[in-house]
Amino acid sequence: QVQLVESGGGSVQAGGSLRLSCTASGFTGSSYCMAWFRQVPGKEREGVAAIDSVGSTKYVDSVKGRFTISKDNAKNTLYLQMNSLRPEDTAMYYCAAASRAYCLLVHYDMDYWGKGTLVTISS
Repeated sequence: QVQLVESGGGSVQAGGSLRLSCTASGFTGSSYCMAWFRQVPGKEREGVAAIDSVGSTKYVDSVKGRFTISKDNAKNTLYLQMNSLRPEDTAMYYCAAASRAYCLLVHYDMDYWGKGTLVTISS
């Protein structure tokens, strides 16, 4: 049973930083693609960043240069470093995983989801 547990959300002012973490358990095998998504009420869940099994990354255009996705395989932990935060980054952030080496940054390509952590950015 794969479990993903997010942490690190909170409230900060615009221009500030936060680091989200996602601790994963229950994976079998070594080829997983992991990602961060975000969602605000009334909108579709949006892919923010993904990292595949060999460490290649991809980002949605709105966060390029501000967010960095990384993972620590020894700790089974995924991170999202978020800098220069903007009010429009306010959302529930979800950790997700696909049970294959590569994935698309779309919600329907993910197999597992965490419960989310809330990020609120004030102006």
